[in-house]
Amino acid sequence: MSKPLLFYPSAAADALTSLRNALAEQQSGHALPRAFYKDPQIFELDMRHFLLAHWHCVGHSSMVAKPGDFFTVELASESILITRDADGQVRALLNVCRHRGSRICDEAHGHKANGKFVCPYHGWTYDCSGQLLHARGMDESFHAADHSLRQLALHVEEGMIFITLAREPLGLEHLRQVFAPAAQVYGWSRAKVAARKTYHIAANWKLVEENYQECYHCTPAHQEYSKRHTYSRPEALRQGPDQALRARRQALGLNLQEHDFYYTAAHSGQESADCIASAMVVGFQTGSADGKAVAPLMGAFRGKGYDGGFSFIDLGPSSNFVAYPDYTLLYRTVPQTVDRTEFELIWLVDQDAVEGVDYDLERLTWMWDFTSLEDKRIIEVNQLGVNSAFFTPGPYAPMESCAQLYIEWYLTAMRALVDERTASDLAR
Repeated sequence: MSKPLLFYPSAAADALTSLRNALAEQQSGHALPRAFYKDPQIFELDMRHFLLAHWHCVGHSSMVAKPGDFFTVELASESILITRDADGQVRALLNVCRHRGSRICDEAHGHKANGKFVCPYHGWTYDCSGQLLHARGMDESFHAADHSLRQLALHVEEGMIFITLAREPLGLEHLRQVFAPAAQVYGWSRAKVAARKTYHIAANWKLVEENYQECYHCTPAHQEYSKRHTYSRPEALRQGPDQALRARRQALGLNLQEHDFYYTAAHSGQESADCIASAMVVGFQTGSADGKAVAPLMGAFRGKGYDGGFSFIDLGPSSNFVAYPDYTLLYRTVPQTVDRTEFELIWLVDQDAVEGVDYDLERLTWMWDFTSLEDKRIIEVNQLGVNSAFFTPGPYAPMESCAQLYIEWYLTAMRALVDERTASDLAR
């Protein structure tokens, strides 16, 4: 069962009724019924009792390299300030003034030379740790210490910043076992952000995530991707290239241990994480137009060369990584409304790489900008079809096994929510 959230109230009875009805329609091994993609009340339950109970990667520590640096992110309807305070600590602060609730900062990123955020409405002033420094015109009974900005749990692992709104955050032991070693091999602790792009998708967030989780769609929808990546092929055709990749990694001394998809309720209390290997098509070193390097080698690949493959590394319900020896891509799925989702891509390169010298931004971003625009189109068309009153969910194909695991993980959490509320009602 998901943990209680930091600020969100209990689910309304009518929302739980909508969820119960949708769960009753769910067929084993099939895609979700229409209501899961269309019902605003189920969307709110998704936010309160699934997504916001988990950890989410929101960026890289290089984005707040110096005290006074900040950037803002959205998680569901919440705006969050990621700052580095005067003591060098990275913090996650709710971007909500403790006076009348105005957003304090509407800039995407920047630097506060004086280390202060001033609310534009009434001038309340906070430092980068969230402490209230000045509240003009308040009387002697007012205590500034009681009105600091609300702070969220934050964790930095190998340079990547994770936050959660859960009151009792899920454990990170599994993340340290799976995510950290892979991040070390790919050199993320000494990376920097080379590019960020956001794609606005007119579809429910679950359609975005399901699309990421499977490559059954890759051959018809992503011809450029499929020319370069064996992951677009059925599993039987991938086995040989992937085994050869593992042998090359072992010969290079790369400590890249694979961990299968962790989307299961059997590991309650821990955040999910997985890492799987996949081979490039012969003749391609990395995800680029010509298959050749687009940036300097990172992490353990420096001095060893390319291994002929890449890795999928996933953390929680919305943070997904595609890692090549010379660059990494972070996917962030950010739900906005029941049928609107933002899909942010963040490209990482080695911290010493110089744009225009060591890498060309257009060459670096081409593969996944091109692929993401294709994804936007097919996901939006998917949503249009799901909107039909005649939509009937079909069975998942074998190449959609990871998407099916993801959805079963989601459904387990939502069924637990219903069971918990039912038990609570019966106890009254």
